Amino acid sequence: MGLMDSTTQQPHRTHDSSAEEQAREIAAGLEGARERIAAAAREAGRDPEGIRLLPVSKTVPAERLRAAVAAGCRELGENKVQEAAGKAAELADLELRWSVIGHLQRNKAKDVAAFAHELQSLDSLRTAEALERRLQGEGRSLEVMVQVNTSGEESKSGLGPEQLPELLSELEQFETLRVTGLMTIAMDSEDEQRVRGCFRLLRQLRDRAREDGPGFVGDGELSMGMSGDLELAIAEGATCVRAGRAIFGQRPRP
Repeated sequence: MGLMDSTTQQPHRTHDSSAEEQAREIAAGLEGARERIAAAAREAGRDPEGIRLLPVSKTVPAERLRAAVAAGCRELGENKVQEAAGKAAELADLELRWSVIGHLQRNKAKDVAAFAHELQSLDSLRTAEALERRLQGEGRSLEVMVQVNTSGEESKSGLGPEQLPELLSELEQFETLRVTGLMTIAMDSEDEQRVRGCFRLLRQLRDRAREDGPGFVGDGELSMGMSGDLELAIAEGATCVRAGRAIFGQRPRP
């Protein structure tokens, strides 16, 4: 009977049906990602509730993100500051938490300070100083993760592992920045052991930082793993995985 009712009403709300269809597709993607997280957590002897799923919405248009909110998204990760700021303004009527996960140039600090709730890609003292000034002017604070280049690849952002202790020590002086943990992007490789090695190194760096200073890495979060390698990241201790393709589907080619 419910199907009959739906069929009867469908011609009168084609626009809503399109939005509802998108919401269903995204909800299915979210559910699939959560099932993968839960399975990987069980395999690692971990509690799935301790692993945060951050949907990455880069290149996804704002109108589709409204469908994502209808599907249950409450936070979104974006790579490019300008794109994120535009979406945050367009979706200001929604209660969304914005996380910037791409490399941040200092001249974009003012934009991040205005709308973001989290920055996962802090990698220099000068960027921290720029954020501090802007955040003080906005009367806001910002959760930050320090990005570490654990692969050694020049194409990856992040500071070198040997630079991490000094930056974490310097960050204690900032009033508006709250360090919550570390982030990395593993190498793009078919060799699972090499990929896991990137994640393992980040966990080891977090553990050493805790020994150096209890507050250096806050709660000790580890943001690592994406749609293609989240199981490996969870096996190595990830507390946040960043998934875009698994939730929103394949991105269009530039």
